[in-house]
Amino acid sequence: MSQILTVAVAQARTLSSLSATLAALKSITEHAASKGVKLLLFPEAYLGGYPRTCDFGTAVGARSPHGREQFLQYFKSAVDLGDTPAGAGDDWVDRKLPVAKGSDRRGDGTREFIEQVSRETGVFIATGLIERAGGTLYCSAVYVDPTSGVVGKRRKVMPTASERLVWGQGSASTLKAITTELNGVKLTIGLAICWESFMPMLRQSLYSQNINIYLAPTADSRDTWLPLMRTIGGEGRTFVLSANQCVRYNELPSWITDYANPGDKADGERYISRGGSCIVGPLGEVVADPVWETCVDDALESGSSDLSRKDGLLIHEIDLEDCERGRLDLDVAGSYSRNDAFKLTVEGLDLNPPPF
Repeated sequence: MSQILTVAVAQARTLSSLSATLAALKSITEHAASKGVKLLLFPEAYLGGYPRTCDFGTAVGARSPHGREQFLQYFKSAVDLGDTPAGAGDDWVDRKLPVAKGSDRRGDGTREFIEQVSRETGVFIATGLIERAGGTLYCSAVYVDPTSGVVGKRRKVMPTASERLVWGQGSASTLKAITTELNGVKLTIGLAICWESFMPMLRQSLYSQNINIYLAPTADSRDTWLPLMRTIGGEGRTFVLSANQCVRYNELPSWITDYANPGDKADGERYISRGGSCIVGPLGEVVADPVWETCVDDALESGSSDLSRKDGLLIHEIDLEDCERGRLDLDVAGSYSRNDAFKLTVEGLDLNPPPF
């Protein structure tokens, strides 16, 4: 049976509210489905937002009242998936956690909304989001299958630089790959959030599970991101899908810009993230070039009925058998790994390929 599948990445930005962003996610997914897309990736922190330029009023040894107010607003904009701070893993995925008396679900309904979109469109959705659990925020991502609903969730294990101020650390056990079958094509999918992809042992933990799709939602819009994605494709003999937001300064939330320096506000039209979403093949070849300074939300707002690459929606047909073709000479999880000499263990994670 053919192992060809149409996939896409959406260069979309967080909108003014969670409800508005969810509505955009639905519109983008519906359009992607009309183009035959079966798997769609959204950027890091797409739901809840990436707080670019915000220092939350902090310096070493000092916090300001306005910074605490900013954190409050960021906390309120985050998604409540109904999970626990420790992360309940399979019990959360399988809906085995207790619910409040009189309620039929945990959380704010975001999970159920995305599951409905996936089910109605037939598109497997992976999206980054800011998740609140207890009093802590986590940079997370969910996998949503059109038949089974949510089949997995990741929390970023190592927030980068000042992200550590506002995001907690996730468990490495969430690096568990998931399996699904879309349009008769069997997929083993792993996901690394932004600079997790710079962590060699984390990459190897995904390769070891024999993934053929590596998802890389990111906030990194530098030209140096593409070479890393190409390295991962060639190194892991896997397809790599990377999605980033494209954002101008004046599109940031007011709770950030209201406290900014006057100089920062001078040119509100400047890009603070240029995008750079792309798709890479299992020999490290670029199969969908990065797109810059274009956002699919702008096309939606203008009433466009035919979203395309020029609007920030990259659609590409991939042949998953190219992954096996590439492993003729390189399989860093198997014959090339010299696992008799080198050992990798990850706390709470089985590195064997998951069964279908």
